[in-house]
Amino acid sequence: MAEKAKAGSSGALVGGIGSPVANVLTIAGREFRAYFNGPMGYIVVTMFTLFVGILFFFLFGTLVLRKTTLQPMFQSMSALLPLLCAALSMRSFSEERQRGTIELLITLPIRDADVVVGKFLGSLGVLLVTLLATISYPIAMSRMGDLDSGPVIGGYLGILFGGGAYIAIGMAFSSYMRDQLSSFIVTVLFLYVFWFMDKTLIFLPQEISSIVEYLCSDFHFKSIARGVIDTRNLVYFATVITAGLMIAARSLSSRRWS
Repeated sequence: MAEKAKAGSSGALVGGIGSPVANVLTIAGREFRAYFNGPMGYIVVTMFTLFVGILFFFLFGTLVLRKTTLQPMFQSMSALLPLLCAALSMRSFSEERQRGTIELLITLPIRDADVVVGKFLGSLGVLLVTLLATISYPIAMSRMGDLDSGPVIGGYLGILFGGGAYIAIGMAFSSYMRDQLSSFIVTVLFLYVFWFMDKTLIFLPQEISSIVEYLCSDFHFKSIARGVIDTRNLVYFATVITAGLMIAARSLSSRRWS
């Protein structure tokens, strides 16, 4: 009976020991709710939506030009995405370490991969909510004229894929950092290096420009935002996400056995 009670207590946190899918979903739900149990999630969603609107309608002159295009909005979202994803991912492991709960986490009878994927999906869920909050902008633009749904869907998919890659990278950094601020700063700097890569192509030799362009996250986002899904873009984002999560899992594993 005592063993069952102990298992039930752990199961409340990890969602059924021995069931990877249940573990992942329970951790994802716990991570998602943690953002909105305090002000963090609401601040992130509100600030991102507000700044996208300011850049879209005023800085890019959309209201003045009255063009029925969402390209400036997606450009704004792409530019702000590193900040958003760094804010979402910085707490994934750094906060656990600050609170001293990382030791509890790594001693639970659950795979490191389940913990990492669960936290990733929880943060990705917050990103999805944030993107849904910007739906009002396409609705407003549609009242000014006809919008092509292809680029709109492609733009949101590109932001979602890119955001997933950024969150995975941020989690990798968070797994090694001792505090959230350090994780945020390092992640932002790293992500903006990747975001700026294709802006420097004119200064690079032609032999390596194609390689630098492929490594640039914004290049792949722009490709998807045109409304055309290219397998090369999907492979790029899938590779970055997998690499980031594997690094985070390895870091967690090293603490388990240290």
